[in-house]
Amino acid sequence: MTTLQKVLYTALALAILAAGTIATPAAAADAPARRKVIIDQDAFGPAGSNMQAILMLLQAKDVEVLGITIPSGDGWRDEEVGHTLRLLEVAHRTDVPVYPGAVFPLVNSQERTRLWERLYGKLFYKGAWTEVWPAEGTARRTPYHADPFMIPPSPAGAPTLKAANESAAVFLVRAVHQYPGQVSIIAAGPLTNLALAARLDPQFASLAHELVFMGGSFNPTPADNPFAAEYVNSPRREFNMRFDPEAASIVLHQPWKKITEVPIDPTTRTFFKPEYIREVAAGHAPFASYIGRFGQSYPMWDELAVAVWLDPSLVTRAKSLFVDVDTSFTAGYGQTLSWSAGEEPGQGERTVNVVFDVDVPRFERMALDLLEAP
Repeated sequence: MTTLQKVLYTALALAILAAGTIATPAAAADAPARRKVIIDQDAFGPAGSNMQAILMLLQAKDVEVLGITIPSGDGWRDEEVGHTLRLLEVAHRTDVPVYPGAVFPLVNSQERTRLWERLYGKLFYKGAWTEVWPAEGTARRTPYHADPFMIPPSPAGAPTLKAANESAAVFLVRAVHQYPGQVSIIAAGPLTNLALAARLDPQFASLAHELVFMGGSFNPTPADNPFAAEYVNSPRREFNMRFDPEAASIVLHQPWKKITEVPIDPTTRTFFKPEYIREVAAGHAPFASYIGRFGQSYPMWDELAVAVWLDPSLVTRAKSLFVDVDTSFTAGYGQTLSWSAGEEPGQGERTVNVVFDVDVPRFERMALDLLEAP
């Protein structure tokens, strides 16, 4: 063991001892058999796919949300933390802790992205690095700012709730040690937090119950909406993997018991229509007016990943593949790589259950029922 590894393990042990056990949310105290989950989310808001995915898990009666971990992605981490804390206040779920995670990707940066674009062409969407936002669905988007620690005022208001005083990576490791084999991790943003946890503790992935992530792209059918522009000419490119390809590759090489991937492919037939916003706004959830005021019409990217975990019977077509992400600084940087069994390079790639089709009407009804429930 190197000196650096010894320092990391010592720091982790001290953090676990200092933090103690994970507090069980009050709402879950009478339901010990509920499924334990950690949400790893680049939670930009107000509302939108990121936030609605969180709300679906908070609303699910058989789910215990141990915490929400936040990396930069769609926006900068600290701004996303603020949006998440405010969401929890609006949803009356201040019992759920929020853990700030990675501010920057492991290797990728805005400067490297600009260089890549000069070599290989413009990217449709760059998350926190997007200087000029596409017009589609971004009327309430915070104007671009390069300062990762700037927190612009949110139209939903500033939270009074505070984030946990513990990093996302340390919390992730602590949680799987406290509940070995019981914690599902649903990741719907860049995988930086999970990569850091895996490097902090090599047992991290093996102690989790499973990983479900929204990301990657294989051969999606172009959708009848302007968001198809992100992948119409580059079907293997997807933002979550492209923002931090090195982290995604690290995570996909970990010894998870089970990995489920929800790529762009099955999401192209989904859309959070204006009538859905109105329907949720007329529902009984404490956040109904929040969705009514701030709801935006996007493909239901993150909601689908959550729904597939909640009810795997929604899946109508899936395939077991070996999956990785291209980390070479070439035109393919961040693109999804895949192989059938026996064709993989044999460099530690893991078998992934890739979801290609779902029962869309049943999925949309499930999502709306959860978001409308008291």
